Amino acid sequence: MTESNTVQFNEFENPLLWPILSILKNSNESWKVHTLADHLVKKMILLTLDEDSTKDLFKRNFLIMNALFQLQELVSNEYFLQVESMDIKLIPLERCGSESVISSDALKDYYTDWRHYEASAGEVKKLLNDFWDRYRRNIGTGQSIGTYTDALKVLGLDEHASKNQIRKRWRELALKWHPDRKGGNSETFTRMCEAWSVLKEKAR
Repeated sequence: MTESNTVQFNEFENPLLWPILSILKNSNESWKVHTLADHLVKKMILLTLDEDSTKDLFKRNFLIMNALFQLQELVSNEYFLQVESMDIKLIPLERCGSESVISSDALKDYYTDWRHYEASAGEVKKLLNDFWDRYRRNIGTGQSIGTYTDALKVLGLDEHASKNQIRKRWRELALKWHPDRKGGNSETFTRMCEAWSVLKEKAR
């Protein structure tokens, strides 16, 4: 691919740019990638992007991050757009302070290169597996869930649960117990995540 083709490819306008900018401008709160995605889905702006659920999740995340990094430059004359997966906010330049977080160049380079959007299933799988490996090492409770059956029990399912039932139940419980939500519980959420890390390969 020539240099000119690369530039043209990377400057493709993301369809989420303007909806996301509108959301950020009309909200004083800080957003997270998953809450922003949920909001876009509810407004029927972000639809299913791939029949493969894992690739669909990856592509949704990629589109949102890509849009945010593009917007970061587009609004730079008026705003500082902080782009962190758990802390996304639009800050007027006059209110910017030392607390503002600058994203890494490597992260921006990755998400603004559209060639990464069509990552293969194997690449996406490795990406998510790496996340769960880090999760178990750094966040896990240390209470190992030894078997597939044990993991199903943690989610309140029996051994006859289908792949779709497992995925649906995991998402419901993760949403219910996420520590950022009212009534959430970090220990319960962690336990649910550990169960999912055991079940996820067979739930695809």
